[in-house]
Amino acid sequence: MRIEWIDRKLQLIKNELGLGPVLGSAALFLAASALLFVVLWFVDSAPPSTITLIGGPADSLFQHNADKYSAILARNGVRLKIIPSQGSLENLVHLSDPSFHNDVGLVQGGLIQSGLLSGLNTSSLVSLGSVFYEPLLVFYKDKKEVDRLVQFKGKKLAIDLPGSGTHALATTLLKANGIDESDTTTELLDMEAEDGAAELVSGKIDAVFLMGDSASIKLIGSLLRTPGIRLMSFAQADAYTRKFNYLNKIELPEGGIDLGKDIPPHNVTLIGPTVELVARSGLHPALSDLLLEAAHEVHGKAGLLQHQGEFPAPLEHEFRISEDAARYYQSGRSFLYRNLPFWMATLVSRLVVILVPLMVVLIPGLRILPSVYRWRIRSRITKWYGALLELERGLLKANDAAAQAEMLKRLDEIDHSVKRMKVPKMFGDQFYVLRQHITLVRERLKENTQ
Repeated sequence: MRIEWIDRKLQLIKNELGLGPVLGSAALFLAASALLFVVLWFVDSAPPSTITLIGGPADSLFQHNADKYSAILARNGVRLKIIPSQGSLENLVHLSDPSFHNDVGLVQGGLIQSGLLSGLNTSSLVSLGSVFYEPLLVFYKDKKEVDRLVQFKGKKLAIDLPGSGTHALATTLLKANGIDESDTTTELLDMEAEDGAAELVSGKIDAVFLMGDSASIKLIGSLLRTPGIRLMSFAQADAYTRKFNYLNKIELPEGGIDLGKDIPPHNVTLIGPTVELVARSGLHPALSDLLLEAAHEVHGKAGLLQHQGEFPAPLEHEFRISEDAARYYQSGRSFLYRNLPFWMATLVSRLVVILVPLMVVLIPGLRILPSVYRWRIRSRITKWYGALLELERGLLKANDAAAQAEMLKRLDEIDHSVKRMKVPKMFGDQFYVLRQHITLVRERLKENTQ
C-alpha cells in the first residue's frame, strides 16, 4: 500500500513538473528528509515534563523552599522531583558529577572559595541567581555575651556534619580566627543539627553552628525561645564581609521573631552567604524561566531578613549567570509565557524558532522558483527550435538526394525526442506549437525531395 502511494506521488511529480524518475525521486527524498528533520528537532526541543532538584535534609529551609517550588511547577504541568541531601556541599558535588541525575540544586555561596572542594570540576554548572540569604546562626550557652568567634577558643563546638554548608562555613570562619584541627584546646564536633542543639541545651557543649541548609525551621525557632540559650551577634560583621566577599551583613531586628515576647531582645547582627539556584548548563530555557518564576513567587516578597523585590537576583559569585537567566532578569518572561499556559507557550515558541528561519529561506526561494522553473522548461523547448533552425538552414546546402535523406532522418529523430519529452500542462500550448513547426519543416523537406 505504501509503495503504491509513493509510486503515485512520483508519477505526479514527473507529470506535473516534467522531472525524470531520478530527479523526481531525489525531490521526494529531500522533501521527506526535511520533514523528518523538522519532526525530530521538534520532538527533541520539547522541555522535559520532570526535572530533579537536590535540596537538603527533611524539614530544613532548603527542603521547605523546594516543596514550594514543586507546587508552583506542578501548576504548569511540570513535576519537580526533590532529592534529599546533607546540604550545600553534597548538592554541589552531585551537580558536578554527571553520574548523578540532578538538573538543579540549592547551593550556598562561597563553597568553592572555602577550599574544601579543590579539584572539583564545576565548569558545566551555571547559576540562575541568588534566591535568599542564609545567615550563620551561632547559639551558645554562657552568662557572658559572646560577639566574636575567637571567644569560643578552648570550647566544645558542634559544627554540623561534613557535606553541609554549615560545616563548610563554620570551618572556614573558625580557621580565620585560629581555631582549627591544630588547636588542641578546642573540640570541633561533627554532629547533626538536632543532636548539637540537644547537647547545647543539656549543657554538654558550649555552642552549636546552624544554617538553613541542614537545620529545620522548627529547631531554630525552638532554640530562639529556649531560656539560657543566646544567639551570637557578630561585632566584626563588616570585617568578615570584606575578607570573604561572598558573605553579607544581615540584621535580625529586635522582636523580629516574636514581638510579644521580644525575641530577640535586641538587634542581632548576622553574617551569611546567599543561596543560589545552580543548574547544569543543559537546562531547558523554558524550565529556567519557570524556576525563576517560582523563585520570584517564593522569595520576591519582603521578609524578616530581606526587602521587597530583593530576590531572586543575578548576583554572580562562583558561577556565571546563565544566558537564559540573564535574559529573564533583563526582560522578564516573554510575551508568549505571559499570555499563554506554559505548555501552549512552549509549543508556540518552538514553532516560531523553526518556522521563522524556514520562512526567511523559503519565501525568497518560492518567489524565484516559478521563474527558474519556467526558464528550465522553455530552455528545453528552445533547444529543439535551435535544432530545427539548423536543419532548415541546411536545406539550402542540400544538393543531392543522400543529403536530403540524411536531413529527413535527423528530423525524425528530433520528432521522436520531442514526443518523448515530459512537459507540464501549463506549457502544453508551446509544446504543440513546437510539434507543428516540426511538421512544417518536414513538409518543406519533402517539397525539396520531389
